[in-house]
Amino acid sequence: MQTYAEIHARSRRDPEGFWAEQAAAIDWMKPFGRVLDPAAKPAARWFVGGEMNTCWNALDRHVAAGNGARTAVIYDSPVTGTIAKFTYAEMKAKVASFAGALAARGVVKGDRVIIYMPMVPEALVAMLACARLGAIHSVVFGGFAANELAVRIDDCTPKAIVSASCGIEGTKTLAYKPLLDGAIAIARHKPEFCIVLQRPQLGCELVKGRDVDWAETAAAAAPADCVPVLATDPLYVLYTSGTTGQPKGVVRDNGGHAVALRYSMSAIFDTRPGEVFWAASDVGWVVGHSYITYAPLLSGCTTILFEGKPVGTPDAGVYWRVIEQHGVATFFTAPTAFRAIRKEDPDGKLIASRDLSKFRALFLAGERCDPATLEWAMDKLKRPVVDHWWQTETGWPIAANSLGIPTGTGAHFPIKPGSPTKAVPGWDVQILGADGHPVPAGDIGAIVCKLPLPPGTFPTLWNAEKRYVDAYLAEYPGYYKTGDAGYIDADGYIYVMTRVDDVINVAGHRLSTGQMEEVLASHKDVAECAVVGVADEMKGQLPLGFIVLKTGVNRPDAEIVKEIVALVREKIGPVAAFKQAIVVKRLPKTRSGKILRGTMQKIADGEAFKQPATIDDPVVLEEIRESLVPAGYAKTPA
Repeated sequence: MQTYAEIHARSRRDPEGFWAEQAAAIDWMKPFGRVLDPAAKPAARWFVGGEMNTCWNALDRHVAAGNGARTAVIYDSPVTGTIAKFTYAEMKAKVASFAGALAARGVVKGDRVIIYMPMVPEALVAMLACARLGAIHSVVFGGFAANELAVRIDDCTPKAIVSASCGIEGTKTLAYKPLLDGAIAIARHKPEFCIVLQRPQLGCELVKGRDVDWAETAAAAAPADCVPVLATDPLYVLYTSGTTGQPKGVVRDNGGHAVALRYSMSAIFDTRPGEVFWAASDVGWVVGHSYITYAPLLSGCTTILFEGKPVGTPDAGVYWRVIEQHGVATFFTAPTAFRAIRKEDPDGKLIASRDLSKFRALFLAGERCDPATLEWAMDKLKRPVVDHWWQTETGWPIAANSLGIPTGTGAHFPIKPGSPTKAVPGWDVQILGADGHPVPAGDIGAIVCKLPLPPGTFPTLWNAEKRYVDAYLAEYPGYYKTGDAGYIDADGYIYVMTRVDDVINVAGHRLSTGQMEEVLASHKDVAECAVVGVADEMKGQLPLGFIVLKTGVNRPDAEIVKEIVALVREKIGPVAAFKQAIVVKRLPKTRSGKILRGTMQKIADGEAFKQPATIDDPVVLEEIRESLVPAGYAKTPA
């Protein structure tokens, strides 16, 4: 059996041969004429001329192979007290009926459909129904503000919007319909119709002539067959934040996406057909697209759709209950979820009370995983904890400890806390300096990926080809600019330290805030932390730490801060100029758990800022400002 080194080298030396072999794992309605067209603009295209259907590969194929009775989706909703299971045959029937309902109202291949849904099975049904018809879905996180939804409506001009009457965030019921109506009123583009799922927790009024009831329209529809699409046709558009304030519509194609995701399930996650795979995310994020909806179903696995939180629904043990109850083999979540669990249950008592015998590995991604969190998880779970790194733009992991690929010396590479290990086959990751040339091992620089990118990534931005080139390809010709900074060590391990924008300049020294956060997180009383660079007349910038303490810590804040400042001086040195940290109740985050460091920096510097559309709770920003004022920051109210 080939080792990682051999497989990775082959994937770079002969990408066409390597990916043609992986493409054999999905069904093609028409074989592709060319594996790779490197001359396509603005980016190389994969499986050119091939025809397939993503929904067929996710559902119909398994039913046709005699696996229709296998569980495809488990819906676990602690917020509503609901657990429901759907077989592949049942999902196929539901998706075909809903696709028929869309088709009856004129949705055809190439049309856009916005999906504005909570974490309910109908969200997956709607996504797969669009894929069945060759329509392009654009999932918008349920509960997004009306203005932000309107921006996305105007950008992708959907023929239809699929929504629900409400979502449930922890203990709060959030009405979606007023937000949807408000967005349509603001938007220049008007959808032809809306299909609305009425949830029993909170119903809504339908707009006559525009809105139709989900249950009624799906029940009356004739099932629709799968429509052949080109491998290079778009499957979906997913919006991610942009530096200009205008969201970027990441385009994902059908063929490369299916090939890459199916490959990742076996090579990276080491998960086999029939096993239970759980990604605790939301369908509004890329993780929800790739590893709740598509990858598990493409691979014949059981996927879990979880409507809840890591803590509070009802407690910090809910993840272990789900893993035990449903026999989860592989679990994927964000480091921020584990920091929340660790804060509430630092000794892991709720883990010890569960039977996790079927659970093999934990994967963490979505933001940088600090070593303290990874080491805590490894200690409490006694299983491999895999920090892996990827982006909305890439669609699947760039770097990981690929559990399904032999290393030649063991089941997986030795885990180095702070590193997502090595590049996944298909990826060529390099570190470039400001001059655009590679830097020595261990030196921090811009993390880039050599072109062409592998299948499953993004060939362009929706209606923004120039922006795609300018944002990702222009600065380092021949490479994709990830926007992250870090280094590669002598063993080839990749370290993603921070976003390029978060590398701060202290008296001419370029320092990583991520490296400082590692030190802060290692303190025994710290549950979560963030470091930002704030303006300083003498040194240009100085690091400022924000720390959230573990539940039950009752020592004076000043005492803890003094210890943390000394710890940074010991671990990094005086060059870090780390002299101040502030204890806060919580950190501002997006709904996917990413800490809003840029916003915190603007508050500290007294700069004006736009409240991020993805913020989990806007009240936190005022809490941060109030915490900063006594220390002499935030002098101008934001």
